[in-house]
Amino acid sequence: MIIKDYLFEKFKNKKCSVLGFGRSNKPLVDMLLSSGAQVTVRDKNDGVRSDADFERLVSAGVEFILGESYLGALSGDYIFRSPGFRPDLPEINAALQSGAILTSEMELFFELCPCRIIGITGSDGKTTTTTLTHLFLKTEFEKHDSDRSAYVGGNIGAPLLPKVDKMGSDDVAVVELSSFQLMTMTRSPSRALITNITPNHLNWHTDMDEYITSKCNICRHSGAELLVANAENGITREIAKNSDLPVTYFSSKKSSYSEIVPFFKENCKAIYESDGVIYLDDGQTRQVILKTEDILLPGRHNVENYMAAIALTDGYVSPQTVQSVAKSFPGVEHRLEFVREREGVRYYNSSIDSSPTRTAAALSALPKAPIIICGGSDKNIAFDGLARDLCTKVKAVVLTGQSAPAIRREIELCPLYDPERLEVRHVADFKDAVITASTIANKGDVVLLSPACASFDAFTNFEERGAYFKKIVKEL
Repeated sequence: MIIKDYLFEKFKNKKCSVLGFGRSNKPLVDMLLSSGAQVTVRDKNDGVRSDADFERLVSAGVEFILGESYLGALSGDYIFRSPGFRPDLPEINAALQSGAILTSEMELFFELCPCRIIGITGSDGKTTTTTLTHLFLKTEFEKHDSDRSAYVGGNIGAPLLPKVDKMGSDDVAVVELSSFQLMTMTRSPSRALITNITPNHLNWHTDMDEYITSKCNICRHSGAELLVANAENGITREIAKNSDLPVTYFSSKKSSYSEIVPFFKENCKAIYESDGVIYLDDGQTRQVILKTEDILLPGRHNVENYMAAIALTDGYVSPQTVQSVAKSFPGVEHRLEFVREREGVRYYNSSIDSSPTRTAAALSALPKAPIIICGGSDKNIAFDGLARDLCTKVKAVVLTGQSAPAIRREIELCPLYDPERLEVRHVADFKDAVITASTIANKGDVVLLSPACASFDAFTNFEERGAYFKKIVKEL
């Protein structure tokens, strides 16, 4: 195939260092091997030796450098960076000065992908919007254009790189992109969405400016044809204002084109709700897309997720397809996921809520104040806003994890805190925290896992945390 020929020409006999042996880099290693490259995998985790693919790859000629000195003498023609590696590490800088080219699995996918790419980033709402966008396209193609396929990947689902040779020019790939991935990207998707930008990952990024700049990479390079932006987020509104791309704005608060689109912006559209109906408006005519009462998912933030997905699939997907998905889509796992009802208490898993703004959205979607389980690894995000939400929107708080003391401190400093009304407990062990929340709850209550923090103090990722929560709840 043409892609295989291209890869062989590009990587034959080239020295390629792959940083990190995670899920997305495993197929990358195989692809480089099949292209005649000399591959070295570098990973700090010495446990990689017990990986199911380790012996096979060693036999195929892959060199593994593991342990604390895994980045020592880093060199090669190409260095493939996993998202967790900062591109300005001294070892990487030294290799680049010696002539190496820094890239990544995702950048290679963008280089090879023969079809249109829809890219989605933002601080909150990425996963649900990515899932909806793919589901809209998949449903539409299955019903009306069976020769086309929709793919989904990036930060969600399986790696896309192994599927690239199956993709046709008329297909569409939907890709969720993190700030870590975007930081070094030099290509943009044809349609780009920034759901919102709020403080996040400040334990990794040097500051908020670097975080914002990384997000902007989704729409500033060649290939970009459309930007979809949240009109109600100050940062994304400013990005859209300064962009030369056509923009589709979405707003959950304003209800007309003239309120949403700046007067000086041309070739723009707006998506908004008026009297319970979501409209797509180009400034001349407005099209009825969906009644908000038909959206199965609870919460105003999910109305915004639908608006964003509608904007991204404009011209690809009919209103009828959007309506059919809205009436049947139950949501993504770990996002306000109903687990079980026990003795009149309903348990919800929202482990994906790894920032205070996500927890705020989850709280706004629930019909009553829950007993909430919060805490995890600290991302250097301020907890004062979270404290205000906890003091006004929950019945009780069970804190656990690394950040529990910091959250408790902000609760106690909050002028809205009433210790007579809000019970706050600190339970170090995660399982004990879940059991404690269940003992506080009475018939008719809701117990919600919404950590407002990352999971890395105790779990590999938020999926593992959510799965463990569900296991504990089901065994109560």
